[in-house]
Amino acid sequence: MIQVIVIALLGLGLVMVQSAGMRVGVEGGRGDVWTLLMSRNLIYATLAVVAMILASRINARQVMQTRSLFNPLLMMLILSLVLVGIVLLPGMGKEIYGAKRWLHLGPRSLGLSFQPSELLKWVMIPVMAWWCARRRGVMGRFMHGLLPALALIGLACGLVVIEDLGTAVLIGAVAACLLIAGGAKLWQMALCALPAVLAVGAAIWHSPYRVNRLLAFLNPWDDPQGIGYHPIQSMLAIAMGGLTGRGLGNGIQKFGYLPEDTTDFIFAIICEEMGMAGALMVVGLYIALIWLGMSIVKDSKDVFGRLLGLGVLLTVGIQAVINLAVVTVVVPTKGIALPLISSGGTGWILTAFALGLLVSLDESNRLESPEPEDDTGLLPVVG
Repeated sequence: MIQVIVIALLGLGLVMVQSAGMRVGVEGGRGDVWTLLMSRNLIYATLAVVAMILASRINARQVMQTRSLFNPLLMMLILSLVLVGIVLLPGMGKEIYGAKRWLHLGPRSLGLSFQPSELLKWVMIPVMAWWCARRRGVMGRFMHGLLPALALIGLACGLVVIEDLGTAVLIGAVAACLLIAGGAKLWQMALCALPAVLAVGAAIWHSPYRVNRLLAFLNPWDDPQGIGYHPIQSMLAIAMGGLTGRGLGNGIQKFGYLPEDTTDFIFAIICEEMGMAGALMVVGLYIALIWLGMSIVKDSKDVFGRLLGLGVLLTVGIQAVINLAVVTVVVPTKGIALPLISSGGTGWILTAFALGLLVSLDESNRLESPEPEDDTGLLPVVG
């Protein structure tokens, strides 16, 4: 069933990105079937489905048992950190709307790009799950269990926050939840949360555009043609949709009124064209995905499997909640995509791959029995 929901979300995203991308008087901006079939987004969606199928065939527990220095997880962690660092180098990152979050894939004339922070976001989940399972006997000790994990989280979030505060907060929040679920003491995590909050506050204070987003959230009508324009147009798109919407392809806000209509604010276009019914359908799909995923997590017979599944679900769930809250102006504007729906090849493929790993956990739950002594199913605990 999870595969069906993922395909449904990808299909909805493919259609809505095509609809939101319609432009008046721009060749290739039509919303007909032929344009959809020839679009790059269809290729991304197809690759995402393939990635999910391949991931569902992987036994993540066996991969994590590799003892050599060439452990795939360690290699992916190092690679993702290096790529995020490369983005920050002058002349290396691809800049879009003032943010350098992407690296070019191949010749720049092709327009293909990759977002390393997306890779790091997903790699951190199995890393935290592995660490908690590997050190489950000492996770309550700050120096031996918690501190190394916090150092890695600080490094990852510190690299990402320079250009992408939203993803950095998401990585930190999910990692913190996994540490608590993995046995870290709550009071220790609470003490560590204070410097993290101060760091986020400093990142906002020293970035004028982030301060403007906060001011726009507090009262967008103070500057409706400036910093308040984005949230006002989002609310207007939702209001114009009503209960049943204007009809697929008949939205108005996408014609130059609502910025980022195919990415961060695509839910507003869904509300305008499909109405409250479409909005509830999207929310229902995410709830069904989380519900089914939690049943897999509960059935997992080892710590690593439970934490890996929990991390995937937390990332998808928190990201979806933040995006919906931003679009409905419940929280300040933040560049967080709607999983499997907002346009973005990197996001589609990696999210589908991660959910494929969740499916693989379900398969292994049925075939494997729990370890009699070490329920991590990984390496023996060293403490």
